[in-house]
Amino acid sequence: MLYLSEMLKKPVIDAQERTIGAVSDLAITTGEMFPRVTAVAFIGPDKTPFLLPWATFVDKFDGQAIRLNAPREELRFSYLPPTELLLARDLLNKHIVDTQGKKVVQVNDLKLSDSAHSLRLLGAEVGTLGRLRRTSPWLERAALSLSRWVGQPLQESLIAWNYMDLLERDLSELKLSITHKRLNEIHPADVADILETLAPEQRGRVFKHLDKEAAATALSELEDDMQSEVVGDIEESRASDLLAVMDPDDAADIIGDLDHAKAERLLRLMGVEDSDMIRSLLGYHDESAGGLMTPEFSSTIESATVDEAIEAIRAEDEDREGHHYLYLVDDEGKLTGSVSLRDLLFHKGATPLADFATTDLITLDPEIDQDTVAETMAKYNLLAIPVVDDTGKLLGVVTADDAMEVMAERAT
Repeated sequence: MLYLSEMLKKPVIDAQERTIGAVSDLAITTGEMFPRVTAVAFIGPDKTPFLLPWATFVDKFDGQAIRLNAPREELRFSYLPPTELLLARDLLNKHIVDTQGKKVVQVNDLKLSDSAHSLRLLGAEVGTLGRLRRTSPWLERAALSLSRWVGQPLQESLIAWNYMDLLERDLSELKLSITHKRLNEIHPADVADILETLAPEQRGRVFKHLDKEAAATALSELEDDMQSEVVGDIEESRASDLLAVMDPDDAADIIGDLDHAKAERLLRLMGVEDSDMIRSLLGYHDESAGGLMTPEFSSTIESATVDEAIEAIRAEDEDREGHHYLYLVDDEGKLTGSVSLRDLLFHKGATPLADFATTDLITLDPEIDQDTVAETMAKYNLLAIPVVDDTGKLLGVVTADDAMEVMAERAT
């Protein structure tokens, strides 16, 4: 499989190994389910643009260059017919809209299928990987490695070409042949990117078409200064439902940015358990370990066995953060040790957790600043780190994804 971004600016080499230009675009024919690439556009000497028929003159693309089957003296250049379009010029960076005219996602790259006889367009890459790839291939590789390390691999987000139609020759938009239902199949981080480009009334309409879980995740992915704005634009009952299903630390960050009256109304609309958990986090500074931590973590009494621990984890919400470690506490809730989930798999069911638990733990004070939190997690290669008060009571856990956000903000 190929991507358009991997081909742009690559050299065009004739049959006598002479470089005659650099790829600037690819042309496709419209009206096919997966359209064929019909021509390669390239910039030749003196920055002159040329269009060369693919089937006639292109031998292959070897990953480094487009290689032609004829010397440059024998090439016959073409023009773009009305039924064809250029991928980079006409599709890249364009918005895809649904049948109701709402923007859905932006085209970040285009995926191609390379066969022995032709090159075909498969679809539009609308995810984070497409943006990173176009910026720099090493950024894409680094992001993939980092995401695998934290156990949340980045996935390709592709909308197949057969789901899309052109709005006649108005190439400012592509149109989905399906409705907003497909929004729930697009990664919430990508939905968030599009929401940030929309006017408030448009954002509200898009949120109505997202199910509760997808809407909550998209809300958590928005830029901080926009989250409270979005919450203010949607009905309070809907907003409280979304905040209740979000991770408590993310919900607390949003509520902390609202005016007091609005925040209190939303908290009162939530269940007692959810509102109490969020209120417990609001007392900490945003940029502290307490502000970053989630009070949802996996824990059990220090006298538990492996079987008892596994049953306790199974009874928890499967979407809960911090499932990297199981923390052991005494009768007063003080942290005494931890075991990794991997450790549980390699010990027999009747084995007491205390027999193999790690007791020399690295912990954080809730008032420590978030930069120190991120540095500590990076230094010790931790996927999660517990936060305890001055008596040793376990208050919450900071997970690797929160530390990554801190590092990303500092890098930006």
